[in-house]
Amino acid sequence: MIFPSVFHKNFGRIYFLLRFGLFQTLIPSTLDPMRKITVFILGVLATSLLFSCSQEEKKVSDRPNIIFIMSDDHAYQAISAYDNSLIETPNIDRIADMGILFTNASVTNSICAPSRATILTGKHSHLNGKIDNHFPFDTTNITFPQILQQAGYQTAMFGKLHFGNNPKGFDQFKILPGQGAYYNPDFITKNEGNIRVEGYVTDIITDMTLDWLSNERKADQPFMLMYLHKAPHRSWLMAERHLEDFTNRSFPEPATLFDDYSGRTSPVAEAEMSILKHMSWAGDNKVFPEVMDELGIAEIGYDKIRYENEMKRLTPSQREHFLNAYSKINEEFKKAYPSMTEEEIMKWKYQRYMQDYLGTIQAVDENVGRLLDYLEANNLMENTIIVYTSDQGFYLGEHGWFDKRFVYDQSFKTPLLVAWPGKTKAGTRSDEMVQNLDFAQTFLEAAGVEAPSDMQGESMIPLLTGNEDKWTRDEVYYHYYEYPAEHMVNRHYAIVTKDYKLIHYYYVEDQWELIDRKNDPMELKNVYDDPAYSEIRKDLHERLDKLREKYKDNSQLSQRYIDMLLEDASAGKVFGVSKERVDEIKERRKKVESQ
Repeated sequence: MIFPSVFHKNFGRIYFLLRFGLFQTLIPSTLDPMRKITVFILGVLATSLLFSCSQEEKKVSDRPNIIFIMSDDHAYQAISAYDNSLIETPNIDRIADMGILFTNASVTNSICAPSRATILTGKHSHLNGKIDNHFPFDTTNITFPQILQQAGYQTAMFGKLHFGNNPKGFDQFKILPGQGAYYNPDFITKNEGNIRVEGYVTDIITDMTLDWLSNERKADQPFMLMYLHKAPHRSWLMAERHLEDFTNRSFPEPATLFDDYSGRTSPVAEAEMSILKHMSWAGDNKVFPEVMDELGIAEIGYDKIRYENEMKRLTPSQREHFLNAYSKINEEFKKAYPSMTEEEIMKWKYQRYMQDYLGTIQAVDENVGRLLDYLEANNLMENTIIVYTSDQGFYLGEHGWFDKRFVYDQSFKTPLLVAWPGKTKAGTRSDEMVQNLDFAQTFLEAAGVEAPSDMQGESMIPLLTGNEDKWTRDEVYYHYYEYPAEHMVNRHYAIVTKDYKLIHYYYVEDQWELIDRKNDPMELKNVYDDPAYSEIRKDLHERLDKLREKYKDNSQLSQRYIDMLLEDASAGKVFGVSKERVDEIKERRKKVESQ
């Protein structure tokens, strides 16, 4: 029954050959009539098959390659396309120059592993199940790399995934175990088992990426490449080549470095992210343990252990470079510390933080340049979507903090630069409310693949292609879960628009904040109880309720996740919180609920 169907589909071509006498010229005259007809029809069908194949090849070649570049904890304030007061990043800036820079890009949950799970699944944390860094990723989730692989894309991942050891949907991968190490890192690989590679992690991840592009990429397939840096994640160790330069730099202080947290809710003041009080001396600021002992400085958290674990990985040559760079700093600190005021200590720790953090970014920028140079040299720019982002933002001294977690801008917002030559107008900027929730559907639409109906994002293709009128979102939803745990940031959810943030801290406290983003860009004043904002507050509450319903979030889910973490924390299984601290929090919660 196949033959009549194919004959019917190609009747037009057969008629064309008959009508214009080409039948006689194509078939040898020595054949009998029936054989002439058979040969003729087979020839038409062969021609049709070749035509169909050429059309399919064109369709495949038109699908763009996708290169997803992501760093870990890279603050938008530390990319010169956004702000050049701290560092110049000319190579990352090249992506913005070629395409579009988003000024209001954000995350749904500002913490490493949950952000990555949202990117892969296109779902909020409460649905994909990866709510925090403690609980495992549910591997039954369908991810966009799996879908692209099934649709004919060659897929590869190199660098930091953060969870699991066998990412689905990848033809090739070499990933760091957990957080990974800056020097001489270990990798979990698809084909080589577990390996250790000598050198600096940012350079090595790039070497692996370029090697794959050169030696494993198939020219007849579109590819999706995830190029994922560990840097600039804590504890910040820069490459040897940058030690001399960055340990001698000074950086401007943010206006809110000495924020006293007045005018906001209690969870803001209670967070344990202070550069002064919670950033460790040895593990973060590179004060030698023996200097700490000599000066009688007490450890902060996992202070000396963090330092010693990093030092154990260094080769003798690497260790020599490290000690030479930081010996001068330690000698000067020994002399100054006994007479330093608390304010002077804060300023000193901030400068040490910036030197190391920004030093790691220097290597990221250099290596992004290596990748872009390769793409240009090998004619791979023309039909390739290039994304640069971070798993979330990071505090660089704003509010006196380091780390992330809160819905305030420096951690909630994330850098996002996208180039798509021929599709995206070069040098454009957008303030639309895009999120990491949107990557999966964006890439699938670009590839011509239908996204699963349970994905919750919105494709950014209209914004990338100059069709802004087709973008529908003007508000985003945020939900942070990891409490009680390291840094002790209360659980909270929020609605964020271009103008306002309505935030609900619901555990352990039960408090609301309203931030006027336009009139209070530093986010220093809670206007929730200000009568002038009563109508705005009412409107935002209604919109927040609708968002929670839209994204299928609710109080019952939140309570289930609270109970799960408290059970493990009470058993001493949660990093950064003791059993005794958990008991105190439970008692405090009872008092909150009784009020």
